Amino acid sequence: MKNITHALPPNLMCFSHLRWDFVFQRPQHLLTRISECSTVYFMEEPIFDSKHEAYLTFSKRLSNLWLCVPHLPEGLDKHQTNTLLTQLLDKYFQNKDLDDFAFWYYTPMALQFSEKYTPKMTIYDCMDELSAFKFAPKELTHLEKKLMQAADVVFTGGHSLYEAKKHQHPNIYPFPSSIDKAHFEKARKAKVEPADQSGIQGPKIGFYGVIDERFDIGMIKDIAEARPDWQLILIGPVAKIDKSTLPVLPNIHYLGQKTYQELTNYLSGWDLALIPFLLNESTRFISPTKTPEYLAAGIPVVSTPIRDVVNPYGKNNLVSIAADSASFIAAIDRSLAMKDRKQWLDRVDAFLAKNSWDITCSAMVKLMSDAAKTKSKISIAS
Repeated sequence: MKNITHALPPNLMCFSHLRWDFVFQRPQHLLTRISECSTVYFMEEPIFDSKHEAYLTFSKRLSNLWLCVPHLPEGLDKHQTNTLLTQLLDKYFQNKDLDDFAFWYYTPMALQFSEKYTPKMTIYDCMDELSAFKFAPKELTHLEKKLMQAADVVFTGGHSLYEAKKHQHPNIYPFPSSIDKAHFEKARKAKVEPADQSGIQGPKIGFYGVIDERFDIGMIKDIAEARPDWQLILIGPVAKIDKSTLPVLPNIHYLGQKTYQELTNYLSGWDLALIPFLLNESTRFISPTKTPEYLAAGIPVVSTPIRDVVNPYGKNNLVSIAADSASFIAAIDRSLAMKDRKQWLDRVDAFLAKNSWDITCSAMVKLMSDAAKTKSKISIAS
């Protein structure tokens, strides 16, 4: 990334619905790399904890990456919130040249307070179909159309999402979930399990990620009841669902949220990994980052038939696909019975060799740079 030739503005401001310190995923992977060629300002959604006036805080996370958090008073309605956010941006950009900035959007909702500004270029990284998620704001679909009109280049988080969006923008490209292979390969070598997992005895079948409306709670319960000797390790925060609805059984272990650096130690003790997502509108276009991460760790995977898991991972026999609890249990049985994983691992490694966040980010930067150059030529000509 450091040596890539680019024509990007020196600064990039990202508007995100996800918090930097939540789950380390696509935004963090991409923006840490982009910070090698532009200063990145990652603006989160506001926190309503200010006693008096609204203000912005800045914390340095990398040498060229800043976390920006708006702090607002409690009790504001949507209009008041967006008015204050606009005022905070007005103050921030007061002595700055917007030609020195690119705007990078993960949420179209941010247009409500940023639309008035004209940066050098606008990028929309559409990582999910947010309108299909639980509690999605009704304005989101309309605002996404406006963002599509404003964007110079659009990326999608997978091929199925690209197929759904490709007619909405002339400069749109699919970029499925990628992999930090060297990081996750540590799980193959260092068999050092953390204390809250090491004492669990029996085959360990794990999942990490956000446990939310996409997660098939019923399937987890069925698996645990059918195979009481299997130990289900569930790592990650619970969001947008009632925790009381989660199944409670002796062989289901909720270990909470872990850091990105800690994950490989947990993975090192797993016998198999799960992608137990429901098939509904919220999962129709997802491309789970955990799929190549599990594989890089050298762990067999069983997944429900998520389109971007079936193709390419299922079609290449890298991941087992199962549609219901009974077939899921049967697939786990087959995977656990596989004694010699060498041929499978060789195929996994050959597939993942062409896949990395460095490659993905370099390709994105090239497309952004091309879009910036084209925009500059059009501006000069006019």
